[in-house]
Amino acid sequence: MLSHGQVVRLIFGLKLRELRQERGFTPAELARACDVSVSYLNEIEKGKKYPKADKILSLSKVLGVTYDQLTSLTLSRKLEPISELLQSDLLKEFPLEMFGLDPIRIVELISDAPAKMNAFISTLFEIARNYEMRQEHFFLAALRSYQEMHDNYFEELEQDVRVFVSHENLTVGAPFDTTQLETVLTQKYGYTIDRTVLADYATLGRLRSVFQPKTRRLLLRPGLTGTQEAFVLGREIAFNYLHLKERPYVNASFPVRSFDEVLNNFKASYFAGALLMEEDSLVRDFQRLFSSKKWEPAALLELMAKYDVSPEMFMQRITNLLPRHFGLQSLFFLRFDQANADTAYVLSKELHLSRLHNPHGNELHEHYCRRWISLRLIAELRENPTPEAATTVIGAQRSRYFGTDDEYLCLTLARAASATEPAVSVTVGLLCDENLRQKVRFLEDPAIPLKIVNETCERCPIPDCEVRAAAPLEIERQQRTKDQEAAIAALVNGG
Repeated sequence: MLSHGQVVRLIFGLKLRELRQERGFTPAELARACDVSVSYLNEIEKGKKYPKADKILSLSKVLGVTYDQLTSLTLSRKLEPISELLQSDLLKEFPLEMFGLDPIRIVELISDAPAKMNAFISTLFEIARNYEMRQEHFFLAALRSYQEMHDNYFEELEQDVRVFVSHENLTVGAPFDTTQLETVLTQKYGYTIDRTVLADYATLGRLRSVFQPKTRRLLLRPGLTGTQEAFVLGREIAFNYLHLKERPYVNASFPVRSFDEVLNNFKASYFAGALLMEEDSLVRDFQRLFSSKKWEPAALLELMAKYDVSPEMFMQRITNLLPRHFGLQSLFFLRFDQANADTAYVLSKELHLSRLHNPHGNELHEHYCRRWISLRLIAELRENPTPEAATTVIGAQRSRYFGTDDEYLCLTLARAASATEPAVSVTVGLLCDENLRQKVRFLEDPAIPLKIVNETCERCPIPDCEVRAAAPLEIERQQRTKDQEAAIAALVNGG
């Protein structure tokens, strides 16, 4: 990330360069007038050096501005977007080094072509405003990219879990004995667990936990399942054991303060999942599951029950292990929520390894394709409610993208809505290629239906779709544009 000093040097250099050009000085002329070398002046303009007070005073006199005007962090109006970006929390917090980007190189790009970079940055800001993108959207997108860079498998975190388990002499057999976690939190990290206070805060809805750092008290909402408590406790252990200082104090998705908070929350969640679902054991279980020539949904449900975890925890853990242990790198993870039957489906979480698959986040308020098993299972649960609202159902589907040969095996777990929770489905999609055929023997089972799918109803030309939720408005618009272009071309060529 760019330091405050780098930002100050860069803004000073941009301002100096702009004033020099406005006054008609060449670098050599200004350097001579201020008794500095041309190379030193060039380093100042590129944001690499910041001059001493006497040189700033000399520069200000030659350029006809005051000392304060030259040293302020305000750029001219035409370079204002650069100033806004440089001084924003986004660039200060964005982990450039994590993606192999040198902050100095970013500085050089801006200083080498400020006008072009200004236009580019202005375009990004305009797009962000039009699509109501906030800072946390960028942070979450950066986190997803970080996961994708590592195929969503983090050896250091897996090793941290193994060392922690060994050091604390914990039993890791499935299901994990979560009383061990509470013992560690209270005895080693000085926590107090409170399961009553949050009952008085009905307005907090789905909020499951709150950590009070001053008293080291962890508030848990009464009525949480053992699985939900286990995940919260596992995360709390991770924040302490991994020394993750910047962290959220609640389990819900509230506006984030920094990228470090987003990253540390991911690390703690990964640690908790790896703790509750031991790597080697789960890999062996999936090897047995994949070796069957018949698709057996009950076997997958039994496997989830064995580890006593939620559908989302289970499916996310799968995305950690399949790329590393089965060579299945081209996969995606989707979580859809629907508060009630009259509201839209919301793609609340997504991860795409190798490429950006459909469906993906859509800020245009379009209707996701109902042919996806992710949405179909939620709809079926609403039409045929089970006696137990918490019942989890499972389904498999081979989804082939309309007009392409791309096909994915989609495994989906869905849970019906309750009084406090929305209906949820979680899906892992695996590219149907020769590698998958070798690893997953039941891929060719005719019990798994093949369905042609698309992105959204508005962008789908599939005729006579039985579950269409909206007219193909975007397809119709594209066709009108093509017709207009053809008519214009005919007129032009006819003249």
